[in-house]
Amino acid sequence: MTALLALDANGFELAQRLKGQFAGARVHGLIGRTGDADVMFSDVTGHIQKLFLSGEPIVGICAAGILIRSLAPVLADKMSEPPVIALSADGDSAVPLLGGHHGGNRLAQEIATLCGGHAAVTTAGDVRFGLALDEPPKGWNVVNASAAKSIAARLLGGEGVSLSHDCGTADWLTDSGAPFVMTDEAPENGGVRVTEKSVDHQSDDVVLHPPVLAIGVGCERNCDPDELIGLVEETLKISGLSPLSVACVVSIDVKMDEPAVHAVAEHLNVPVRFFDARELEAQTPRLANPSDVVFGEVGCHGVAEGAALAAVGSAGTLRVEKHKTNRATCAIGFAQSDLDAQTIGRARGRLRVVGIGPGSDEWRTPAATAALAGATDVVGYDLYLNLVAHEIVGKVRHSSQLAQEEDRVRMALELAGEGKSVALVCSGDAGIYALATLVFELLDRENKPDWNRVDIAVTPGISAFQAAASRIGAPMGHDFCTISLSDLLTPWEEIERRLKAAAQGDFVVAFYNPVSKRRITQLARARDLLLEGRPPETPVALARNLGREGETLDVITLGELTPDHADMLTMVVVGNSQSKRIERGHRTWLYTPRGYASKMI
Repeated sequence: MTALLALDANGFELAQRLKGQFAGARVHGLIGRTGDADVMFSDVTGHIQKLFLSGEPIVGICAAGILIRSLAPVLADKMSEPPVIALSADGDSAVPLLGGHHGGNRLAQEIATLCGGHAAVTTAGDVRFGLALDEPPKGWNVVNASAAKSIAARLLGGEGVSLSHDCGTADWLTDSGAPFVMTDEAPENGGVRVTEKSVDHQSDDVVLHPPVLAIGVGCERNCDPDELIGLVEETLKISGLSPLSVACVVSIDVKMDEPAVHAVAEHLNVPVRFFDARELEAQTPRLANPSDVVFGEVGCHGVAEGAALAAVGSAGTLRVEKHKTNRATCAIGFAQSDLDAQTIGRARGRLRVVGIGPGSDEWRTPAATAALAGATDVVGYDLYLNLVAHEIVGKVRHSSQLAQEEDRVRMALELAGEGKSVALVCSGDAGIYALATLVFELLDRENKPDWNRVDIAVTPGISAFQAAASRIGAPMGHDFCTISLSDLLTPWEEIERRLKAAAQGDFVVAFYNPVSKRRITQLARARDLLLEGRPPETPVALARNLGREGETLDVITLGELTPDHADMLTMVVVGNSQSKRIERGHRTWLYTPRGYASKMI
């Protein structure tokens, strides 16, 4: 998670623009000098040190000297320090101050590209040859990175360094202009070796593992994850292959929701991708162990071998034939060039049903912000998407009208079923009069395989009734209920039955959807039913546009309440017979006693 540090209004504006480009990034703003950031702070030096010691990458939109003076007292081990970038407020200059070979140089270059500026990289190897042995390209892994410094020094001095290149696309090394001496043998002491094989002893060599292996797996439903992980580890070991050269784990799409398959990918820290039966059946002529039994079960003659071969493509080979345990299978494909997992098969789709709260940034949870940041596609009512527009820059936006709820949910499920990462945006809390319920209703009603395999989670938000209660005091300090007065989906007879129960139980009541252009009588009827159980002096809070421009908050009595007091943007909170209104200073407060006074007697 990258910290975008802003110390003034100009820096805050740039930080907000950059935030949408880095998944999980948060804006840290100086109190009194910036707008409302994700994290606010007052002690500049202390906050910068805290971020650094936590290992969080820092992009300080400020003078480099501020970062240098702040961090000087806490600098210790350069091998563990996170990237620290000084970025000018106009975006012209991105300077990696620390952690250049731990992602700093790359981060500075990414920021410079986004801002149309310049990355002031000063690391010698990067400047001279455009490479860093201890920070190889994405997907590559390095062993014995501590030897990289001495090898880089020799290269910079013009000394030839032996390079053994067994596999992978190593153009970033061979085309760099560095004086490598190519060899077919393992390099001499202090050389560089590119290999997919496990290397037990590196001496002074730098060993680079390119992403050229694809682990194909299959298993029975609810296979123990440890069984599949153990099989994969054992297969790699006896084959002499390094897990650091694994680019991805692959399987058939019916295993998209199989915990064991995802556990293997997590164990190896690589993506997991899937193919359908038709794609795997196309690999049948290349299989070492085709099975009619497997074909009868899933529609292809081999899952583990077929997936491994599909992943490495027609130029690749089956490096390791199928190995198996009682409930699992594993095979390994080998590619001659680097594999990019994002272009292989498709990912398991993800759907996050996100409650964004009433609309203001400070009332949106960090989990909701992270869900928006992690999405490729965002689905929602146009008004709600506009409320988070700065959070979804660069994402594919799918909007629809207010009354088209089922269309929105269906679109979100279809997109996720295609392998995309989707955020379905709801106002308030996703599970309170919002779309989370409809997601599971459609899953229940239609039972579509593509939808059933989607990774679904509901991200809660601050509800409208919570926001209204917090603005006016503590009216819901005792038992309460929420009732929607819309009879578009619920018969009025059912709503009236619940109103009578709320009146009889003396609940504090929050009314959703109190009045619309076509529904103007329901609020008056609800008022009359509640008056049967509480006095007309009962306080009522009318909260409109909470957390948004044009917010209003009024307090009247239940006897005064009419449909003219509310619309669809209004939350109506009606106290119970014990609720009290008090005036203190310039404020009016509502609260409902819970009984603490009697407890003290």
